[in-house]
Amino acid sequence: MTVTEQAAAPAAARQVLPAEERYAAELAFLAAQDPGPRPPGWALTPRAVVTFVCGSDGTELVLPGRRRAGLPAKLAIAPKFVGERALVERCVVTLAGERGLLLTGEPGTAKSMLSELLAAAVCGTSALTVQGTAGTTEDAFRYGWNYALLLAQGPTSQALVDSPVLSAMRTGRVARVEEITRCLPEVQDALVSILSDRRVSVPELTATEDAVVPAAPGFTVIATANLRDRGVSEMSAALKRRFNFETVAPIADADAEATLIRRQAVAAVERAGAAFGVDDAVLDALVTVFRDLRSGRSAEGWDVERPGTVMSTAEAVQVAASLGVSAAYLPGGDVLDLLPGHLLGVVRKDDPADHGRLLGYWDGPVRRRAEDGSAMWRRLWDLRGSLR
Repeated sequence: MTVTEQAAAPAAARQVLPAEERYAAELAFLAAQDPGPRPPGWALTPRAVVTFVCGSDGTELVLPGRRRAGLPAKLAIAPKFVGERALVERCVVTLAGERGLLLTGEPGTAKSMLSELLAAAVCGTSALTVQGTAGTTEDAFRYGWNYALLLAQGPTSQALVDSPVLSAMRTGRVARVEEITRCLPEVQDALVSILSDRRVSVPELTATEDAVVPAAPGFTVIATANLRDRGVSEMSAALKRRFNFETVAPIADADAEATLIRRQAVAAVERAGAAFGVDDAVLDALVTVFRDLRSGRSAEGWDVERPGTVMSTAEAVQVAASLGVSAAYLPGGDVLDLLPGHLLGVVRKDDPADHGRLLGYWDGPVRRRAEDGSAMWRRLWDLRGSLR
């Protein structure tokens, strides 16, 4: 393919669009719909950010004044995060005060999604992200060097390579740090001075005016941390004081969780090029099993031995999506027959003893529901042998 042909070719399709592109129409509408006061550097008002994340409760918002080109006169904002509105409001207030925000919770509770949505709404991009790992270095929070330019020119501002955090400081945007407690403590503590002094010193450039990079108005940091990782690389007291902590809990409402799982699974199967063909009854059974095992108590009030693994909503979405892909590309059987095997794959991730706990759940609530006359649960009880 020639250079001209490459330039004329359509952009390559992407599996997942970032929030600022996926919801670009809503963001543009909210920016025009709510002209109220905004903190420095914000693309939307704090009220509009909350509406973007939580939705408008089915109400169509009206664009004031003249209709603007490319924008509808009315638009209902879809909810994107299922959780307490008060939690989202506290997060927005924290960011408006330019304070660090730390989202904690069990794995799979949509901390990263909430972080992405907040960053996209506040500053228009969620891309300034550091993924925390045991191998993450301090350069990921401060800066690095283009070594070819460094060797050719010495330490110059042109040879400096900004980290996502430093880029956010220069432009007054939100930097995201995923799984901060996976980073080593000495790497985490690079954020202490950044969040306190709001500037980064580059001692290699001491003779130039670029030796200190100040944070522009609007800069702040959203970090996430799993409660299961507590103690892996515990945050220092100094760093903790520079964040407001908010805990993202599992979805409390069963109907809301089922709706979310279906919506996310449908989107995943459609990305795989197929239509979602899993019955609602099967999804209800999936949600019931996950919620029973997560809470240690069935919907009927029967005690359930909880597995050591986290039965998260994110895992339920993956199981629902797998069932949808199987129904689309490997038809011929009852998709319900596949559910026990997928559940076994979820519970055996951390502790082999969880296999026995899943069997115990089958011998308890599943059997009792089958005895009560439910055809679906009777079929699941008949499938107990597939769990061995």
